[in-house]
Amino acid sequence: MSDVEMENLIYDPDQDPEEKRAVRKNYRSLAKTVEGQKSNPNDYTAEQLTNQVHQADALFNKVKGPQEATLDSHFLLVASSMGAQKARAMKSGSGAFDIDEFVSKLSTFMGGHKTGDFLDWEKIGRKALAKSRRVPVMGFMLGPLLIEQKVRVVGKRAKLEKNKDEERKPQELKEQDISRSQNETTMNVMTLQNILEDEGEINIFRFVVNPNDFAQSVENIFYLSFLIRDGKVAFETREDGEPIIYLCEEPGDQEFENGLRKRQMVLEFDMAIWRRAIEVFDITESKIPQRPPAKTKLGDKWYG
Repeated sequence: MSDVEMENLIYDPDQDPEEKRAVRKNYRSLAKTVEGQKSNPNDYTAEQLTNQVHQADALFNKVKGPQEATLDSHFLLVASSMGAQKARAMKSGSGAFDIDEFVSKLSTFMGGHKTGDFLDWEKIGRKALAKSRRVPVMGFMLGPLLIEQKVRVVGKRAKLEKNKDEERKPQELKEQDISRSQNETTMNVMTLQNILEDEGEINIFRFVVNPNDFAQSVENIFYLSFLIRDGKVAFETREDGEPIIYLCEEPGDQEFENGLRKRQMVLEFDMAIWRRAIEVFDITESKIPQRPPAKTKLGDKWYG
């Protein structure tokens, strides 16, 4: 391929890098100039915008790559947006026809502001006949002349004044104001461990279910989960399907190095299962003593 044909190609991957940088810099400068005038389009004349477009046309002759072509498209988009913005703000001359002003002057000429509701149509008729020999005909007007445009009155809202005597600040709590009852999680976990040490192997439902209190049965399962998590209590299922728990030695690092892995399980326990366990295992009293309701002191008051 000859050198002339190479010069006519639109895409040239071997274009001089310095020329590429110059083209990109000029495109960005043009786009920045136009974008900077968006806030004040009236200060930016149509001749200036046209000159910017001509400069972009001259730069396009040096565009040989997709990135430079993208910058050219971006500038044209910005320039067209500016042109549309100026077209919307443009008026057709300083003597543009104002309909509202014409109607107001016409009503004043016919005595509308002096004679109340009466308009002297003959006066405007004689004025019109002096300018034209055409016979006037009947026609409809787009609305009456006597209605004046109302000015919208914005009312001010009365400021609501609050009674400072009725204002109350929220109660401020400090760390020493919050004291908990003796029903702590750690103590309850230790209580379950001591009871299980005396019981030995036992059905998990016989151990945790409180036949008189469903909520405490759920709490017992919660406290038992800490012992199972720490490896102090083992949970097994016998061949007949009965779930058994018992105390065991907590595994050490050697057991985990030999392949011991912790496993997780989800124990479903709702009101129906609680009643069914009481019926099936004939539970009449709780292995774990009934705990008093937990109470928390906030300030000078106790909450349960």
